[in-house]
Amino acid sequence: MKILLTNDDGILAQGLWALHRALKSDHEVVVVAPERERSAVGHGITLHKPLRVHKVDINGESGWSVNGTPADCVKIALVELLDGRPDMVISGINPGANVGVNLNYSGTVAAAKEAALYRVPAMAVSIQSADDPSFDRAARYIAGLARLVKSRGLPPGVFLNINIPNLVPNQAPGIKITHQGSDLYDEYFEKRRDPRNRVYYWQGFETLPTYSHSDADGAALAAGYISITPVQCDLTDYTMAEKMRSWNFEFR
Repeated sequence: MKILLTNDDGILAQGLWALHRALKSDHEVVVVAPERERSAVGHGITLHKPLRVHKVDINGESGWSVNGTPADCVKIALVELLDGRPDMVISGINPGANVGVNLNYSGTVAAAKEAALYRVPAMAVSIQSADDPSFDRAARYIAGLARLVKSRGLPPGVFLNINIPNLVPNQAPGIKITHQGSDLYDEYFEKRRDPRNRVYYWQGFETLPTYSHSDADGAALAAGYISITPVQCDLTDYTMAEKMRSWNFEFR
């Protein structure tokens, strides 16, 4: 396969190159990634300044760095940089889970979603712990999953969001096909003052949510399972749309 790798942690990120090592012997692998960390930028794209792309050499391997977002990287790779359409796009490996409401903010997830919008099979990959994550073991698992996804296929406009516990994959209890959790974090804003006595705020959260459903992505991951969630780009609520057809819109 021809596989495009990207991420939201930047061209130097360890998880990105762990994927490259796991895939390069069996596939043609191309790296197009942000020049610096762009975590939590969501699905933003760059419109009001030029995108600059540089060919870089990282430990003897080549790639492109882009001064834009993860979605920019996928878009410019598919439209401009690559010689031919890739068979798959893999975004990650992100240190730290991307589950629940965080799918809305994650640059890792947005890169895979951008690929799915172009009808390219895609996966967003994260590992549970940012503290000494087992990138190489996770990457070997993803190499096998990539072959399975290629053989079975994904519907147009659908990608996979994968979260791996920080374990050797074959030591995990197993795999769960999950849904995106909707439980909110216990968030806060810490109010501070800078040396000039101006107020600023630092955002954080106290605890992880207690998931309402055992098949939610975060609940499965917390139980030690590999969580695989199929995510669709079409955000329409078709059930609600059908109900709204009976509404009376004749009002003043």
